[in-house]
Amino acid sequence: MHYGDYKTILSPGNGMNLYRGCSHGCIYCDSRSACYQINHDFEDIEIKRDAVKIFEAQLVRKRKPCMIGTGSMCDPYIHLEDDIKLTRQCLQLIDRYGFGLSILTKSARIMRDMDILKSINEKTKCIVQMTLTTLDEDLCKIIEPNVSTTAERFEVLEAMRDEGIPTVVWFDPILPFINDTEENLHGIMDYCIRAKVKGIVFFGFAMTLREGSREYFYAKLDEHFPWVKQQYIRTFGNSYVCASPNDHRLTGIFKDICKKHEIMYKHDDVFKYSRTFEKKEQQMSLF
Repeated sequence: MHYGDYKTILSPGNGMNLYRGCSHGCIYCDSRSACYQINHDFEDIEIKRDAVKIFEAQLVRKRKPCMIGTGSMCDPYIHLEDDIKLTRQCLQLIDRYGFGLSILTKSARIMRDMDILKSINEKTKCIVQMTLTTLDEDLCKIIEPNVSTTAERFEVLEAMRDEGIPTVVWFDPILPFINDTEENLHGIMDYCIRAKVKGIVFFGFAMTLREGSREYFYAKLDEHFPWVKQQYIRTFGNSYVCASPNDHRLTGIFKDICKKHEIMYKHDDVFKYSRTFEKKEQQMSLF
């Protein structure tokens, strides 16, 4: 790890980025792409110096509360968070100043901060967003090697459900020729139904590849799925979007399941829900 100097923590869209780089090792990670200009080893996490102080100053300057999200350049619950606790400290500020939260992770470490999430949710809206990509636990350990298993993430969703904290699942990305199966679709959707998620962010049975992320992904295909790399090259070439041959059929099944169980799946609906600040009425005690 190393430290870097920054002037802001919040993006123009109110995304909270505390770290750059990631230790989860997901083989498909778009944040490795050259366009993001991470000019250090991706696993050598850059910690934003004085992040909590800068973040608080930005919150204080805002004219009214809003939803604070998390940026996609790094999971807020990487391994360093166990010791450094930047995410926890910033969640405490979000709670103190009355902002809402929409936090995206793949890690069960978020359970550590359940006390703050509950406190935020009592006053406004706290949304926990969890990425689920594959039902197969052995496959999960290959494509997302250093993060909580799918089953562990499902347990987080159930815990949030039981505490009345709304959840959204990112069913993304789906890797053509690897986890683009009907079995995987039904397994993930069963988790979503049982956890009573509010919405699912879904971009089809597809993934994206560009300079930087493509080279890393192909190297991992050589390591774990050597017969698949040539399929990608023949099928997609240098295309940015790599859609499964099963995309149209499986997407239809996905939409039917969402409609049946009243789960939001249209992008505009899910993103509007996640970004809309709501202040809850506080009941006064009679005693």
